[in-house]
Amino acid sequence: MASLAIDPDGIYLDGTFGRGGHARAILARLGAAGRLLGLDRDPQAVAAGAELAGCDPRFAMEHAPFSRLEEVTRRRGLCGQVSGLLLDLGVSSPQLEELDRGFGFLVDGPLDMRMDTSGGQTAAQWLMRAGEEEIVRVLREYGEERYAGRIARAIARARDERPVVTTRALERIVCAANPSREPGRHPATRTFQAIRIRVNRELEELRACLAGVCGLLSAGGRLVVISFHSLEDRIVKRFIRDEARGDRFPPGVPVTARETRARLRPVGKPVRPSAAEVAANPRARSARMRVAERLA
Repeated sequence: MASLAIDPDGIYLDGTFGRGGHARAILARLGAAGRLLGLDRDPQAVAAGAELAGCDPRFAMEHAPFSRLEEVTRRRGLCGQVSGLLLDLGVSSPQLEELDRGFGFLVDGPLDMRMDTSGGQTAAQWLMRAGEEEIVRVLREYGEERYAGRIARAIARARDERPVVTTRALERIVCAANPSREPGRHPATRTFQAIRIRVNRELEELRACLAGVCGLLSAGGRLVVISFHSLEDRIVKRFIRDEARGDRFPPGVPVTARETRARLRPVGKPVRPSAAEVAANPRARSARMRVAERLA
């Protein structure tokens, strides 16, 4: 909230509504003229947002991924007027805790993993259709899994016998194939993370969203992004760096800072959770927050 530097009369976007924790915190700081628009692609999150919208006229909810933020704000006539945008990336706690969503592996459930359950391919469907080489690539690229080859071969062998359609079935396959026993990390964590990112196209969605951010924000408007994965954080870091650098010129060309057409400036250093916060909320342990401000 401090990083958003909330103007009581400003217009704000919550691109990852979830169950509205951040949205309610923003609304508590807005005045009667302030406005907040929430987006989420999860139908259950949208239902929770619609309930909040019915109670607070300053809030509106849209069923859309944050990759469509520019489209949504343009339709609502808000481009260039947004005082702050918040993105809290990755899977939400309710998604992890609902057994039929298939994000977790500690209890059995259907291998779904879709953030938007109204359409698209489930994790089980992707695993049945993906080639072994593609599975290896996904586990290495999105999960940074060193035993990607072994795990992909085990999945391919298992699905030849019967479809892998439950979370516990996949967890058992991965555990049998993965010799790693990292302290504090389940052997299937990286695999589940990688498949979830692939099924939901999370990195592509993030890149698409960031590409339109500067056109949404007003001068002095803030971008606040909380990420939980090194690949997400790298994308955000490079985006802010590139927009702060502006146009590139050959060495020695005499140009002023204004002529580089930089559009953002970083605000402070990346923020990590304190030990006390991690103790109270272990899911925060890998979180990193980056902040940038729109230049005039």
